[in-house]
Amino acid sequence: MKSYRICVRRPRPRLLACALASCLALAAPAALAQSTAATIRGQVTVDSAPATDAKITATNVATGLSRSVQSGANGSYSVAGLPPGTYRIDVSAGGQTNSKTIAVQVGQTATLNLSTGGVAETAPTADATDIDKVTVTAAPVFETKTSEVATYVSSKQIEALPQASRNFLAFADIVPGVETRTGTDGSISLRSGAQLANGINVFIDGVGQKDYVLKGGISGQDSTRGNPFPQLGIAEYKVITSNYKAEYDQLSSAAVSAVTRSGTNEFSGSLFWDGTFTGWRAPTVIEDKSGNKIRSKEEQYGVAFGGPILQDRMHFFLTYEGKDYLTPKEVAPGRNFRIDQLPGFLQDAARDTKAAPFHEDLYFGKIDFAIDEANLLEFTAKHRKEEEVTAGSIGGVNAGAYGTSNAGEETRLDLRYQYSAADWLNDAHLTFEDVSFGPRPLTDAPGYNLRVPRADQVNLNNPVMETIFNTGGSANLQNKGQKGYALQNDFTFFGWQGHTIKAGFKYKLVDISAYQRQPANPQFRYDINRSLTQPYEVNFSSTGIGQTGPVETDNKQFGIYLQDDWEVNEHLTLNLGLRWDYETSPAYEDFVTPAAVVAALRNYPNINNARVDYDYNDFISTGNNRKAFKDAWQPRLGFSYDFAGDQRHVIFGGAGRSYNRNQFDFLARERYNLAFQSYTYFFNGPGHVCTASTPDRCLTWDPKYLNQNELDALVAANPNRGTQVVLLDNDLKTPYSDQFSLGMRNSFGMFGHDWNSSVTVMHVLSHDGILFSVGNRRPDGSFFPPGRTFGNTTPANLPGFGQLLIGRNAVETRLTSLLLSLEKPYTQESGWGVSLAYTYSDAKENRNNSDTFSFDYPDLDNVAFTEALGIAKHRLVATGIFDLPWDMTFSAKLKLTSPIARESLNFMAVDVNNGYFDPYFPGEDIAFKQLDVGLQKVWDTGTDLKLRVRGDVLNVFNWRNWNNFDSGRGNGFNPANPNVPARPNPNFGRRNGDGIDQPTRTFKLTFGVDW
Repeated sequence: MKSYRICVRRPRPRLLACALASCLALAAPAALAQSTAATIRGQVTVDSAPATDAKITATNVATGLSRSVQSGANGSYSVAGLPPGTYRIDVSAGGQTNSKTIAVQVGQTATLNLSTGGVAETAPTADATDIDKVTVTAAPVFETKTSEVATYVSSKQIEALPQASRNFLAFADIVPGVETRTGTDGSISLRSGAQLANGINVFIDGVGQKDYVLKGGISGQDSTRGNPFPQLGIAEYKVITSNYKAEYDQLSSAAVSAVTRSGTNEFSGSLFWDGTFTGWRAPTVIEDKSGNKIRSKEEQYGVAFGGPILQDRMHFFLTYEGKDYLTPKEVAPGRNFRIDQLPGFLQDAARDTKAAPFHEDLYFGKIDFAIDEANLLEFTAKHRKEEEVTAGSIGGVNAGAYGTSNAGEETRLDLRYQYSAADWLNDAHLTFEDVSFGPRPLTDAPGYNLRVPRADQVNLNNPVMETIFNTGGSANLQNKGQKGYALQNDFTFFGWQGHTIKAGFKYKLVDISAYQRQPANPQFRYDINRSLTQPYEVNFSSTGIGQTGPVETDNKQFGIYLQDDWEVNEHLTLNLGLRWDYETSPAYEDFVTPAAVVAALRNYPNINNARVDYDYNDFISTGNNRKAFKDAWQPRLGFSYDFAGDQRHVIFGGAGRSYNRNQFDFLARERYNLAFQSYTYFFNGPGHVCTASTPDRCLTWDPKYLNQNELDALVAANPNRGTQVVLLDNDLKTPYSDQFSLGMRNSFGMFGHDWNSSVTVMHVLSHDGILFSVGNRRPDGSFFPPGRTFGNTTPANLPGFGQLLIGRNAVETRLTSLLLSLEKPYTQESGWGVSLAYTYSDAKENRNNSDTFSFDYPDLDNVAFTEALGIAKHRLVATGIFDLPWDMTFSAKLKLTSPIARESLNFMAVDVNNGYFDPYFPGEDIAFKQLDVGLQKVWDTGTDLKLRVRGDVLNVFNWRNWNNFDSGRGNGFNPANPNVPARPNPNFGRRNGDGIDQPTRTFKLTFGVDW
């Protein structure tokens, strides 16, 4: 990095804009204010001696905001609370002055030692009279002396690297240990290690975006093709995969800390349009074979502008982004049936392929006001609105008519106040949030579910069935959301030599609601081998007992933490932190188990048997025997050791605990399962005889049952019969993870440029995920019939009701990872940058895909850990950005992974009664490969306007990443049919369909104007 003496008129000192803050009235995103602000610290010397009276001023070269501090007795200084950006550091001591420029990133602590001895280099193009006309850039400082396992995603990478969706989180997979995946519904999920997406949290300007109801981790990331935030509004972000400090809350895997863009002293703006259409993408395999290419469209557009309101003191920034998608969806019947093998009256519905539409509007605005050098006010507002036919609800086994529409909306407000004193800083936030999610069936009609017996049960009566094709009305009807306020405050004290002490709290009031009626339309199931006009079963919902509307709760959250970053000496730094979180959820704590359910439990001899492996009394709530979980103590300890004291070779490590939270969707189930109860009735017929197994729900088929009123009449006399009862453990705990890491960072010169590398071994154990398992037992109290250790013919129902499910803490994951990274950061001086991220993962779980339901075991106490589904052993992501002549920029991103673990059952080891989950890794050594490239040309018009045109090619080589494989290991030995030998499946693990992960080779064109 070059140092500059800038011989110009010193501007009047100003404050800085953008750190974190929280204090005032009430309002609320989801986490304790964690720091996006940066700190610049180091030591000042005069002629090689410590400067005890030095004045250090950091001035943001874009906004003019500044902060000044005095050096300590040993020449040390610390300038905290700086928004990420480029700063001119002016130092004066002993009658001498010097200046340097430095770029700091989100949440970074950068060490910069300053000297006023000698003559500094003069900035090459400085205007000696007007600093605001000087464009100063600097390469970011690589942060080595932190115990966090963290990597930065820069504004240049967000701007230049190719991607399809403009979801800023899509770049997180350039970080080792983090994966972004595009689902079959077009949604992007972010996960780290063996845990699912709900383990993450994203902090924007220090405020968490946690989704309290759904499983996407943050709002706007579950079951949607939309983006949680406009990409134009994100400046940069940091991804911490493990061992974050005590200020981070409500997560158990990765933390993303992003900072938004701000206005500057110059009016500037940009607008863009990008799009791709049917003819700009290669056909899918199914389209290629059928000769029918489904119409598709992806258009995105937006505008951003900002500038000064009061020069150097107040600025504004506004942005809007819109998105219009038509995503092609193809019907692919289950069990490898072809469409022409379906019944004739269903073939037209199966061939009526549709594209799933999606529209989203995203708005973001920000005003910052530096009242003086000590006081900063900042206000931000975000609004998201989207409407779609969910892409995951059509295609595959689902006809277009069977789809689900969804409307989502979100508003978040953040008022922030920051006060800076000589040796302490206070950040306060007052926040508000209002989020809603509401899927609805596209068709109001009975559902038609065509099924076939599972391969190993073809000759059995009442076999387990698998879906071939669905049409008619879908089952999904929900209305869920969260609304509330929060006050959060962070206090940082750096007046104690060698220590930076931070303490903070959050108090939040949030109303959470969950309404769910499933199935919204009755689902009639037909056996393709028996009858296409007489169903063998119907599943429907009707009003039950207790709760009659949405489940609502007024939750209160409180968190507090203390963190000390202690520089013991120039080599050793210790990070010592402790936090505690507490949340009350009245919907769970005050729930009273209905008297009818309690009576049924008391009178159910099967679970009053001495052999029963659980006590149902632990699940009966009286309204005062449940308490909020109060043991969420989270020590977080870390260290770094700088071998030479020059930040070039640093070993680091840490250990810590982090609590996530229980999703309200789980806590609400014991209420809304009783509100709109789900019933299953059976229709007696060949192959599906119900007279002996379920006589109370066994009917003779009559077409009148296609009418919902007739179904309601079936349960009017006894509304509880056959309904599923869900009960939660009275001592439910909060999920958490224990994290351990050890690694080394290096900064070194290679090929004439500065490079950074990191190698880390990470070990994460997650505990106490919720599991709903079957509470029914047999007359002798056992779960399995004699001779069986896996799967089950469901024991007799709870008298007067149906199946009993009990929810308790049980799901666990284990992860050991090796994380390698190598980066040459992009700089304007060099004109290029590259990065390489490799992840090895040994990921295990005791429940496939960490699912919240298990019907194959009574609990998970003795269940073996198996390969975690969806996780690849090896993953490599490489990126490059290169400036070319004629104002052109080339960029590329390559992603390679080994096969991901997929679900499979193994009945081959003993017999069909003693199977087990046995995931497998199908396909080739490199199971996923995708190379994306982009080329952008900028024209300088000679005015303030610059025009740009960009072309991206996604999946350049049209590599086909197959996702349909035969997961059946074969038919095991069946003691009931001893003359039939076990038959291994010769096609196990082989591709058995034409499904591929998108995209096919796709060209995307972008037009933009900047001023």
